[in-house]
Amino acid sequence: MKKVTRHEQQADHYLGLLHKEIALQGELFDHDREVVQLHFGGGTPTFHDDEKLKALMAVLGEHFSLSSDDSREFSIEVDPRTVGRDRLAQLASMGFNRISLGVQDIDPKVQEAVNRIQDKDETLDMVEASRELGFNSVSIDLIYGLPLQTVESFTDTIDTVVGVKPNRLAVYNYAHLPHLFRAQRMIDSKDIPSPETKLKLMELTIDKLTSAGYVYIGMDHFALPDDELTVAQQEGGLQRNFQGYSTRRECDLVGLGVSAIGKVGDCYAQNLKDIPTWQSVVAEGKLPIWRGVSLNTEDRLRRSIIESIMCHGEVKFGEFESNYAIDFHDHFALELGNLEQLADDGLIEMGDDEFKATPEGRLLLRAIAMIFDEYMQEPATRPKFSRVI
Repeated sequence: MKKVTRHEQQADHYLGLLHKEIALQGELFDHDREVVQLHFGGGTPTFHDDEKLKALMAVLGEHFSLSSDDSREFSIEVDPRTVGRDRLAQLASMGFNRISLGVQDIDPKVQEAVNRIQDKDETLDMVEASRELGFNSVSIDLIYGLPLQTVESFTDTIDTVVGVKPNRLAVYNYAHLPHLFRAQRMIDSKDIPSPETKLKLMELTIDKLTSAGYVYIGMDHFALPDDELTVAQQEGGLQRNFQGYSTRRECDLVGLGVSAIGKVGDCYAQNLKDIPTWQSVVAEGKLPIWRGVSLNTEDRLRRSIIESIMCHGEVKFGEFESNYAIDFHDHFALELGNLEQLADDGLIEMGDDEFKATPEGRLLLRAIAMIFDEYMQEPATRPKFSRVI
């Protein structure tokens, strides 16, 4: 979750309670369990100054065993408008070795339409600066479907970004939800591209980036051939969690902060989503858990199938029959029937013992995966595939 604020007092109060939650969570884990992946996200963590970020890292190091090995993946999201070379150097000294730059779009008209003006050259110079400072990986986040975007303007954005060769690109679909996000209420909805244009922008993104040598990991992620995401996909270690694609599927995930989601074994838990309630519970010395679920065998089976679709774009029936002692055709007769429509639409290729997404189908992996989500099969809760675009 992110909250937009200019009040440092509010942010400081939140950080103080976050320190307390870290201590509460740390008590539950043996200190010999090493943290090999760490991600500071939720908007713009660099809103906090260096001293506060250093203090936060120190608290994490006190209650968890943070890896110092160069193979660690400690990443932080950065707003290029507020972070320069000096701050990048400070982040590197704290132990971060990966950086994600929020760019969205470099077209001035689009930037003005979304109230996010940032200098193109200064933004792209940060990629080289990050590498000079020892960051192992630089990722750039773009968004398609923003107001006033066209195929021509987004082509220029992609070409410019590819020119600095980031290790990864995440190209997200813009969701216009002004009733949830106050900042979006300033955006004129009539300027938002149509679903047909958004689909063209998605196709453009895949064509341009794969032609430039990037591997299409799936959904919204692209990586260079030697990137860990690409290697993990090739070696079967790729997973998709609440933060996107990840390389270490064997790791447990500890979520910290408002609305964060964690996973330990086959148990998932989500923190309270309301800031005042989260603050009150943590202040009382309690874990701010809102809800949780422990997966049963059927859940684990379906999770594995969905992950195979999202990470590899295919499902081989025999793997699941041997691992879960089922007959795939009998167990998923309803789902296989629903897949026939996708096959007719050219989104998947069906075989006797497998199915695989076509190039067009890889644009809609989420829609394919939804078919195997047992909790979305009731008519009242089943989402429309058009919402994916």
